[in-house]
Amino acid sequence: MDSNNLMIAAIVFALLLAGILAWLLIRQRRQLKALEKNTPANHPAETGGIPSRQLQLQAYERLILLTDRIALPNLIQRLHQSGLSAREMQSLLTMSIRQEFEHNITQQIYVSAEAWDAIRNYKDQNTLIINQIATFLPEDATGNDLNRGLLDLLVQNPKASLQNIVSDALSYEAKKLL
Repeated sequence: MDSNNLMIAAIVFALLLAGILAWLLIRQRRQLKALEKNTPANHPAETGGIPSRQLQLQAYERLILLTDRIALPNLIQRLHQSGLSAREMQSLLTMSIRQEFEHNITQQIYVSAEAWDAIRNYKDQNTLIINQIATFLPEDATGNDLNRGLLDLLVQNPKASLQNIVSDALSYEAKKLL
């Protein structure tokens, strides 16, 4: 008889334990569903979209800084070294553009596709300008010759640089977030 009572007690205990676990599981799922409904993606103003917006604004700030850092006049001023050949200066300028771009590549997840395309096009345009000017220089040209050629191009044709257009587009998008 004792073994029957022990068996019944074990079954009751197992059923009670299973019921408690089922109740906890159902409660946890309800909490997850409630949490999913209140995520910032669904209700940004109500549930903390502010940190997300802050990250976006910071990304736009960094990308505006990037456009300034890879602007040809600023690159030339920052990287100028006397005694370099035109090829060495070309390499230094293009490598700096690439490094600046790669340093900020993660910002693309916070900005619009159009803004990121503008940044990428600007980077590509500056690299192309540097390479084009360098191809027209003689083999014995100096880094100063390359820098002078780049600056002359920008002075003669201010629209050759996308810097202002890209910066204005980024500023416009950032202001829409405010």
